[in-house]
Amino acid sequence: MSKFNPTTLPKEQARALTTTHKTRPQMEGISSRNVSKVLPWVNVTGGYYRVNRRQVLEIRPGQVSWNTTDGVEDVPRALNPDSLIQMPGFRHVSDSALLTLIAGAGIEEDFIKDDVIVANTTAPDHIYIILKGKVSLVEPGELNNNHSIGTISSGFYFGEFTYYAGKPPFPFDAVAISDVKVLKIPHAQLDIILAASSIDTHKADVSAALEALVSKINGKGESLIDMFSGLHDEEPDIPSTYVEYDSAPKEYELYSAQTILKIHSKVADLNNSPYNQTEEQVRLTIEELREAQENEMINNKDFGLLNVADYRQRIQTRTGPPTPDDLDELISKRRKTKYIFAHRKAIAAFLRECSKRGIYPDTVDVNGSECIAWRGIPILTSNKIPVKNNSTSMIAVRVGEEDQGVVGLYQVGIPEEVEPSLSVRFMGIDEKAIISYLLTNYFSVAILVPDALGILENVEVGVYDN
Repeated sequence: MSKFNPTTLPKEQARALTTTHKTRPQMEGISSRNVSKVLPWVNVTGGYYRVNRRQVLEIRPGQVSWNTTDGVEDVPRALNPDSLIQMPGFRHVSDSALLTLIAGAGIEEDFIKDDVIVANTTAPDHIYIILKGKVSLVEPGELNNNHSIGTISSGFYFGEFTYYAGKPPFPFDAVAISDVKVLKIPHAQLDIILAASSIDTHKADVSAALEALVSKINGKGESLIDMFSGLHDEEPDIPSTYVEYDSAPKEYELYSAQTILKIHSKVADLNNSPYNQTEEQVRLTIEELREAQENEMINNKDFGLLNVADYRQRIQTRTGPPTPDDLDELISKRRKTKYIFAHRKAIAAFLRECSKRGIYPDTVDVNGSECIAWRGIPILTSNKIPVKNNSTSMIAVRVGEEDQGVVGLYQVGIPEEVEPSLSVRFMGIDEKAIISYLLTNYFSVAILVPDALGILENVEVGVYDN
C-alpha cells in the first residue's frame, strides 16, 4: 500500500496557525436546586430568626433511635436508652441509668405479615417500639372494620399512654403489614423499675398531668382561650382571657458555608482570554457553595427538612412504592400544601403506580417550566434527597410567613456581596504570589409551625411489575 502524498496543506500543520472555539468551564454537579428556588426567603438582620408562637402545653412526641454495630446503619441492634425521652411520658426523666434499665427490660419479638400485634378489644400492656418493618393501625368503623388511620415504622411506638391512669383509649388493631421486629417493654416491669427509683411517683404524676392537660389545650396542643359561646338571653358572665406566648421561642442562627479560593497571580494576569480565570474560578466555586446549601437545607441534622419534621407529620407508604393514596395522605396533613419535593427515582416510581391505575397526573407551570403535579401541587425534583437501599422520602411543604409555612433565611447586604447573602472577599497576596479570596454563604431554613412540613418515608423506588 503506497504512502499518501498530500497535494494540499495538511490539517495538522494548518492547526498551528489557527485557534479553536472554547466553552467556559462546565460543571456536571449543578442540579435544579428547586428547594432554594421556590422557598420564600426572609432577610434576617442580626443573624438570628426567632419564631414566636402561642404557648404549647402538650409535650410533642418524637422518634426513638437505636445503637448500631458493624457500621450497618439500617440494621437496629439495641435501643438507644437516652432516646426514650422522645416519649412524652418519659420527657422529664433525666437519669440516664434509669432509662438504661427501662430499655433493658424490653423483649424483642418478631411478627409476620398480617399478624395482629394488639387487638382493639385489649388495652396494650406493653410499650411497643418498632425496630423494623411496618405496622398499620386499623380502626373498626360503623359499616366497615378496616379503616386504616395510618402506618408506622422504625422508631415509632404505641402503648405508652395506656400505662397511665386516665389514659386515652386504644381503639385500634395494630396489624403487621410486613415482617416486623418489635421491642416490647412490659408495663408490669416498668412498675418494678420505677417503684425502686428516685421518681417512684412517676406513674401517678404523669396520670394527673394527662388528666389536667385535656381541659387546657386545643387540638394542636396550644393553651385554650376562655370564651362564652351561646345565646345571651340570660345575660351570662363573659369570661376574661389572654393569649399565652411561648416563653422560650425557637431561634434559628444563620448557617455559614465557607472556602478559601487560591489563584496564582501569573494565571490571574496572563491567562484571561477568552475567559477571565478569576471570574470562572469564583463562578464554579459559588455553584459548589449553592449545591452545598441545597444539601444542608434538606439533610442538615439541626435544620434540614428531612430531620426536623414533626413525629406526627411523618407518614409511611402503605405498600412500599409511592401510590396516589400515599400522596393524598401526605397532603391531607396540612392546609395549602404548596410543593412536593422528591428524588427523580421517586417521581418515576409514582408515575408507574399512576399508570397501573390508569391515572395521568396533570402538569403545572413553575417559574416558566412545566412539571408533574398531583392535585394541582407541583412535584419538583431534588437529587439531594438521599436514596438508600432503594428507599427514599418525599417532602411536602406549605411556604411563606403569611401562611405559617417554611421559609429560607439569609441576610442581604453583607460586605462584598456578589449574590444575596454570598460574599467574595479579597484576602491578599502571599509571598509566593498566590491570591486568596474568602467565599462565604449564609443561610438556614425555618419551619414556623410543625404542620407546615410533612415527610412520606420508606418510599421504595425499585418496585416493577414483571
